[in-house]
Amino acid sequence: MPNVARRSERSRRAILGAALDLVEEVGYAKTSVEGIAARAGVGKQTIYRWWPSKGAVLLDAVLALSEGEQGVEPLPDTGDLAADLKVVLRATVDELTNPRYDAPMRALASESLHDSALYDAWRERIDGPLTLIREERLRSAQAAGELRADLDLALAIDLIWGPLFHRWLQGSGPLTPQFADQLVDAAVAGLR
Repeated sequence: MPNVARRSERSRRAILGAALDLVEEVGYAKTSVEGIAARAGVGKQTIYRWWPSKGAVLLDAVLALSEGEQGVEPLPDTGDLAADLKVVLRATVDELTNPRYDAPMRALASESLHDSALYDAWRERIDGPLTLIREERLRSAQAAGELRADLDLALAIDLIWGPLFHRWLQGSGPLTPQFADQLVDAAVAGLR
């Protein structure tokens, strides 16, 4: 008797890979559920059984790509906030400049502006967990005296990560590890 769970997992992985491939090759606008199904070797009804839209498929594909579906891990806490943030922002730069990740993330950022269900899923599964771990690390820095005790953590997160994502989305300058380091130095100096 065939193992249905293994076959389903194989199909799911094929679908997620096909979604990433197609968005990278032809762009989000030209990617369709039918195209994903054909590339993955499944029927489109299989996709609609598991996901309500191509945006939802792409969200799962990005999560699988960026996290290995292990969830969000805490940020490093070595006692040196600036050093820890440099590690994190450099890794973010690496991810955002990776062609496999860049096109799908741009598509999700754009599509979530028009699709409220996708936006809600984005907030719940990506932005919300990332915000929590960022707040946790900044709270630790406050407790250690590295940041002001009265600091608005939401504002601090915007000041640290906002310019990085602005530069990525707008292409307003090179997105490099050096930029990440300069950003951390400026933000942390201002937040102390």
